[in-house]
Amino acid sequence: AGATAATDLRTSEHDGVIVHRFRRDGALMRGLRHLDRARLCWTKNRIENAWSMYAGLKRLLRRHTFDLVEMPECGAEGALINHLTDLPTLMKFHSPARLIMPFYDVTRADTTLCSAVEQLGIRGAQAFTACSQFVADEVASKLNVARHVRVIPNGIDLELFDKAERVNVRAKYRLPSDRPMILFSGRMERRKGIHLCADIVGSVLERHQVAVVFAGQDLFNIMEKTVLPSIRQRKLKGSLHYLGKLHLAEVRSCYMAAEIFLTPSLWENCPYSCLEAMAAGCAVVSSDQGGMPELIRHGENGLLAKSGSPAECVSALERVIEDKAFRERLGASARRTIESSYTDREIARQSVEFYAESTDASRSCDDRKSRWFLSLEKDRSASR
Repeated sequence: AGATAATDLRTSEHDGVIVHRFRRDGALMRGLRHLDRARLCWTKNRIENAWSMYAGLKRLLRRHTFDLVEMPECGAEGALINHLTDLPTLMKFHSPARLIMPFYDVTRADTTLCSAVEQLGIRGAQAFTACSQFVADEVASKLNVARHVRVIPNGIDLELFDKAERVNVRAKYRLPSDRPMILFSGRMERRKGIHLCADIVGSVLERHQVAVVFAGQDLFNIMEKTVLPSIRQRKLKGSLHYLGKLHLAEVRSCYMAAEIFLTPSLWENCPYSCLEAMAAGCAVVSSDQGGMPELIRHGENGLLAKSGSPAECVSALERVIEDKAFRERLGASARRTIESSYTDREIARQSVEFYAESTDASRSCDDRKSRWFLSLEKDRSASR
């Protein structure tokens, strides 16, 4: 893993998992800072990641042997590793730059160059997975990934919700206890549909006595400058609460305290925020974009609204606000969905199974290469 500042290779243990962190220093890394001035921030990040991860892995290989190296595409960590080492490598698709950068205020040059650096890593990987069929299809059609992409979704550790100590968020943040709580949790950015919440939440709060809670970092000031001022101009029956960025334990406690989870995303894969809400038994109201229909079966374990339509989101929210029994059924069904298909143990099983297939295929390929070279040497010897 990387680090926020230059550091020599350092190792720590977290819940039994060994984590190595490394970030390069030197003239190249310092020179990359100039890319910020040219509004090539995403490109700079990918080059820094690629260079640091390759250099860090080289150091680790002096002490360790690895059967497989897995990486995401979205940091270009494999742009050098996948071409300059002979390790079996697997890439997992989350949010490729070419697909998500149109939702951000970035230059065309940054989109082009960042995508090219990520594509360099993609071309060198030996096997691929994706968190949803939606993304698997997208990378096949738009990123020219011709090989099969195995779909292995994200998973959730249910003990984090069932056995971990909870924070009484209603008391801590003075949230009303006498009305349903609707939660939006995640990054406050356009890709997540936060700008749509001005209309969605404003309309709901005008007509219903509910508490709407926003939790997450407002990186682009969309909440402070657009969403909150717009909602507060309305005459509200319900209450609005913006908690800002929270610790993970507090976020999970928010899920456990909420009855309804709102996610009006404009581009989505298999978001942990939705999995967490489902694990907590929330009634999920989501856009029908991307991988969401793979998680949410409309009317069974949640509700889907047309992506980009505040009116449809409002209609779906009102349906679960007004019918307590219905939202409780949706929440219970959402929890069962996680228990049956998205636990950390189940996803780990699928992952290890694919790791074994991938390393076996790599060894088979190496064996074929070795036999080919041996055959070639025999032919050369015979000819001499």
